[in-house]
Amino acid sequence: MNLGVAFAPLVPEYVVWTAFGVAVLISILLLLVRSRGAAIRALAMAMLVLALANPSFTREDREPIPSVAAVIVDKSPSQDFSDRTAQTNAARETIVERLKRIPGLEVRVSEAGAADGETDGTKLFSALSSTLADVPPDRIAGAIMITDGRVHDIPAEAAALGFAAPLHALITGHGNEIDRRVILTQTPRFGIVGQSQTVGFRVEDQGAGGGPVQVTIRRDGEMLEQRVVNVRTDVNVRVPIPHAGANIVEVEAAALPNELTLVNNRAVVSIDGVRDKLRVLLVSGEPHAGERTWRNLLKSDASVDLVHFTILRPPEKQDGTPINELSLIAFPTRELFQQKISEFQLIIFDRYARQGVLPMIYFDNIAKYVQDGGAVMIAAGPDYASPTSIWRTPLDVILPAEPSGDMTDQSFQARLTDAGKRHPVTRALEGSDVEPPRWSHWFRLVNTKRTTGTSVMHGPDNKPLLVLSREGEGRVALLLSDHIWLWARGYEGGGPHLDLLRNVSHWLMKQPDLEEEALRLIVRGRDITVQRQTMADTVNEITVTSPGGSTRKLTLRQDQPGLWRNELAANELGLWRATDGKLTALANVGPANPREFQEVTSSTQPLLQLANATGGDSRRLAEAATLNVPRVVPVRSGTSFKGDDWIGLKMRDVSVVRGIGVLPIFAGLIGLLLLIGSLAATWAREGR
Repeated sequence: MNLGVAFAPLVPEYVVWTAFGVAVLISILLLLVRSRGAAIRALAMAMLVLALANPSFTREDREPIPSVAAVIVDKSPSQDFSDRTAQTNAARETIVERLKRIPGLEVRVSEAGAADGETDGTKLFSALSSTLADVPPDRIAGAIMITDGRVHDIPAEAAALGFAAPLHALITGHGNEIDRRVILTQTPRFGIVGQSQTVGFRVEDQGAGGGPVQVTIRRDGEMLEQRVVNVRTDVNVRVPIPHAGANIVEVEAAALPNELTLVNNRAVVSIDGVRDKLRVLLVSGEPHAGERTWRNLLKSDASVDLVHFTILRPPEKQDGTPINELSLIAFPTRELFQQKISEFQLIIFDRYARQGVLPMIYFDNIAKYVQDGGAVMIAAGPDYASPTSIWRTPLDVILPAEPSGDMTDQSFQARLTDAGKRHPVTRALEGSDVEPPRWSHWFRLVNTKRTTGTSVMHGPDNKPLLVLSREGEGRVALLLSDHIWLWARGYEGGGPHLDLLRNVSHWLMKQPDLEEEALRLIVRGRDITVQRQTMADTVNEITVTSPGGSTRKLTLRQDQPGLWRNELAANELGLWRATDGKLTALANVGPANPREFQEVTSSTQPLLQLANATGGDSRRLAEAATLNVPRVVPVRSGTSFKGDDWIGLKMRDVSVVRGIGVLPIFAGLIGLLLLIGSLAATWAREGR
């Protein structure tokens, strides 16, 4: 409780001060002339001035507010190494217990730095700011951090903390730790498919002498090479980029004896494979209504380099037109189908029949081109059922369906087969999820009598319409109708011709997303989706391996035909692996090389300068095998808050007013008696 005097003048302040001055002047004159009763008159005038000033006694009821101390516990993945977790738990329990014994101190404990799949590095000072966000700076007694010292958001100066109180760092781990790590020095983000990219790295040892070390380079889990390199020496390695999409390259160094962890012995870089230009050769036979469907599709794709030839005048045509009046371009058959055929990713024959333009030897070249990894698409019409069918060439060894020689000419709607409902080329076609499909009718189909590939779409009487086939290292697609142009022109509402033709083209060119059998890890924030694409009715259990090396079994659920999924929490940063015994998938969670694992040996140095600037300390908890948790001492004043076996907190004298009492002196009976008493004393003195 605090007592005091307050003034609330009944008149303006200048009137009070004027009255006070007059009273003082008169009192001085009375004293100088030695007037009788001068003291009593001065007292009476003082009472009148005080009455105008209206003094009152005040009483404040104050309640002390406790000081606040924050304890920030580092829960980052690096705290799991060695016995750091045990040290952290023991230190936390001891420190909190000792803090709670200090009178007038509020303790706030916060955990920070846990891996969430998104945050890169250990952010303890962000957690400290959040913990003390609602506390005024003059109530903060200090902060204690229990960490391995590898903190990645340390402010540059103490003023950035926002409070003037000591910061203490209690460091887990041991001073003799050793570790080996791989540092990436050159990490390309993109690479041209079919070419190579350069990845640079360096091996560094902490707490060890160094020397030659064996390094293994892998791509997508497959070992590319092993080599011996020197520690602290920059090394470059050329890595082939075989496919589009993510190519995950790992650089792994051999382990040191008794090193702290193997997590950072491996560094990862993800290189996105992009195709420079997709070279497509389109050969159109006789003109027809849908001749430009393929051309329009391919020309709309900026990544496609299209070479298109339309055969308008076969060699056997004789109409008497003089040669010098012909403006047709000669078909460069030898250049395209012998010299440069391997440069194309896809060859499309649209309504092509044998017309004497291509010799049989060139069809044999095309068949070998497919066997060696190329792709051919046949968009067939009546030509495929004719005696001049492209089937009746050396291509018969790679084409998946033999024509019967006749056609089906009737209205029908294309439908997905059971395999087509699972196949990634046709599974998600818009309009296929209802019966009948929301597609326009077609009116012509080439009949076949033998099919070796996978029929993903069929026409009337379940006759094959779209057949996909793998031949050797290459792929073939056969569309047995030339009426897809009806979809393109919007007849009866049209159909998903762009999606279908684009998917077929990309499947032929081995786009990874359209593989029938695939295992993928899809990272979304803090979750990993394990996805298995298959044409089978069941899938095996998936074995998932975390960056730290722990494994778990995961059973997948069928999400839609041909697609099985399940999810798990991405509770560690780094490279995750999944396998079902045949297929393997890799995915990196968070940054390719997390800061958390770049330096994992514990150290007092990162936090020492900041702690000293606040009067605090950065010290190890463990000396040899003994855990030494310092005493916590409340300090009222001073600039240093540390000793050999103790750390201090700056205790604050802060209170809050809970109530106020006011007693006016000249109000009511008391004021009246004082004034009357002073006047009566003056009158009595004058009456003598």
